[in-house]
Amino acid sequence: MARREAPTQTVQLDIHDHDRDKAGLTYVYPVVSRRARGVSIGVNLNPNNACNWRCVYCQVPGLTFGRAPEIDLRLLERELESMLAHALDPRWMETHVAEGARRLNDVALSGNGEPTSSRQLPLVVECIERVLRRFELVGRLPVVLITNGSLVHQAHVRSALTQLARLGGEVWFKVDAVREEDRERINGARVGWARAASNLELCARTCPTWVQTMVVDFDGSTMPPLAERAYVDALRSLGERGVRLRGVLLYGMARTSHQPQAPRLKCLPAAELEALGQRLRAATGLDVRVSV
Repeated sequence: MARREAPTQTVQLDIHDHDRDKAGLTYVYPVVSRRARGVSIGVNLNPNNACNWRCVYCQVPGLTFGRAPEIDLRLLERELESMLAHALDPRWMETHVAEGARRLNDVALSGNGEPTSSRQLPLVVECIERVLRRFELVGRLPVVLITNGSLVHQAHVRSALTQLARLGGEVWFKVDAVREEDRERINGARVGWARAASNLELCARTCPTWVQTMVVDFDGSTMPPLAERAYVDALRSLGERGVRLRGVLLYGMARTSHQPQAPRLKCLPAAELEALGQRLRAATGLDVRVSV
């Protein structure tokens, strides 16, 4: 894979635009994250736009079914080191980030597909650890794995989760729906809730884990009363089995979908999303953080 230049100095960061090509790099990109409430340095292990799910709200154009390609680990490491050097420079923050968000929040394994589909995931985490050590940021700058959770049971993912926990990192595990028909409709998920719940439990017992949940208007709210009840019952059931979640990251749609269902999607009104957050908080006893 050809080496690219260091991050461009013209990139402008905005919560409504997570274009991962703006920085001109292959694997690393900076974004302003609503949920992170600051600058997140993303690591994209799916530059081939391949994923095993089909979320209706996905912002990735040209999405294909598949897994992550072979990763050039040396290039990834160089890009991450360069991007971190930029992000730690106050002048770079002043130039490219709006006031109020000029804080380096985390390194996030995310991108244009499912990052855990990379068999090199443990090596990627090792790479991130090496770079953080160079900047003396281990234990100070969190590392976040953002995942649909469908592959957590596989050995390479379990190994990476153990490494991530050692680094003081955390997982954001996608649960947009619990009922089978909702999971198929919203996520195109081929993994039923029984497997998802088992993976979520394994994940939470290995590494600190948040549930992340997107709610949009897709011909009506994607969490109507029956779906909400199933969601609450599922989280309560995990708690009753002694599974400790950090909480729920509840958010709405901020960026344009590039999927065929896009014309049928609308942002949920902020008041409706906030009210849902309050109900989930009361029903589950979890910390529910809402990002409109």
